[in-house]
Amino acid sequence: MAKGIEPDNCFYIENEAKVRGKECLDLTVDTPPDLAIEIDVTSRTHTNIYASLGVRELWRFEGRKLEMYILENTKYIESKFSLHFPDLPLIEIIPEYCDRCKIIGRNQTMKIFRNWVREQI
Repeated sequence: MAKGIEPDNCFYIENEAKVRGKECLDLTVDTPPDLAIEIDVTSRTHTNIYASLGVRELWRFEGRKLEMYILENTKYIESKFSLHFPDLPLIEIIPEYCDRCKIIGRNQTMKIFRNWVREQI
């Protein structure tokens, strides 16, 4: 806990109601995010820090590869499926949509991705 970390993005999914309305979070008393996302460009993800905070799911994206990790006890175990989105083949789909961004742009890609998700659920 003596070290700090700042994910590229993090989300409260199961625990959203516990932090709703809070302007500042204190992870010594507040629930940690359910999902953290790291996009590794210049540095490596420090999984031990996320594990010590209790972040249940960690996604690491490097180049064209998405890796998903689920926290079991105090260690991350690599997984082919998301804990929070188990029915979506995200490891295959996310890199494809990242490639689409380069061709048709972010906004159009996000619109198509959202429609795909709606079709899946």
